[in-house]
Amino acid sequence: MSKSSTYTENWVAGPQRTQFYTRLYPSLPISSPPKALIVFIHGFIDHVGRYEAYHALLAGSGYTVFTYDQRGFGRTALDKAYNKGKNGVGAYAKTSWNEQFQDMEWAILYARQLYPGLPTYLMGQSMGGGLVLGFPTRPSPPPSDSIVQSLAGVIATSPLLLQTTPVPSLVVWAGSKVALVVPYLQFPAEVSAKDLCHDPEVVAEAEADPLLKHIGCLKGTTDMFIGGSSVLHTDYKNWPQDLPILMIHGTADKVTSPKASESFYAKLDAADKKLTLYPGAYHETMHEPEGIKEEVINEIVAWLDAHADSGLVREGHIVLR
Repeated sequence: MSKSSTYTENWVAGPQRTQFYTRLYPSLPISSPPKALIVFIHGFIDHVGRYEAYHALLAGSGYTVFTYDQRGFGRTALDKAYNKGKNGVGAYAKTSWNEQFQDMEWAILYARQLYPGLPTYLMGQSMGGGLVLGFPTRPSPPPSDSIVQSLAGVIATSPLLLQTTPVPSLVVWAGSKVALVVPYLQFPAEVSAKDLCHDPEVVAEAEADPLLKHIGCLKGTTDMFIGGSSVLHTDYKNWPQDLPILMIHGTADKVTSPKASESFYAKLDAADKKLTLYPGAYHETMHEPEGIKEEVINEIVAWLDAHADSGLVREGHIVLR
């Protein structure tokens, strides 16, 4: 285990004996108990190190954040001490929706062992945003019904329900069929750093980041596209009506479709739902300049404060405080 001024990092054994790189941002001030626990899920060709400032601000607002590099991404895939793939990228992008949902359930339970007694909010960005919307709407496990019922709320930023410029459906269908034979076949997958946000410093850092490999695998990528579409068109009907949700999307997102977020929100039968669109913002709203990232973090904290302090508990929700 190692420690910075804002977080501790650790390697933790998860499902399938995978060693996950994890970060924990304890809430501040240390002298006060956390308001709640946030489990954060990052996106495609992404890793948790890119969200250090974002998570530190959440921690500074009284929320403990647990996060991890997902199976097939970041240090979980690339760290020399744990990656067994060839040429350093052999494990990159090798994942599937079933594995990701198993990993998410494990992460929630693990984080709760560290911080028992706290309401738990599931938060995701991009592919992670699609996953946190899929998590409570799955028609069959994983995850388990009990873990879904235990959530206090969901926050999805720029969720991948549909791409802004979708891959042709025939290509996705063909890829899913080939994935039945060679699920972890890797292929080039380009996501332009210039489409992430308007901040040239963030763009330059992403372009030079050795943990961002422009690689996908057939199973993980087709699951991501088909799963997101299923959440948008059919599985949204499974959303627990009493599960609060906050969605945030930039209207100029070139990666994931803000129109899909609007459609999902309009159809969602949730008693407590909110969607905020940021005009002109790109994909990573928490990295946008010109005051947008500050607005985003303030909105998220205000939403969390309103829910964490309300004392309202979902029916059947495991009360941990």
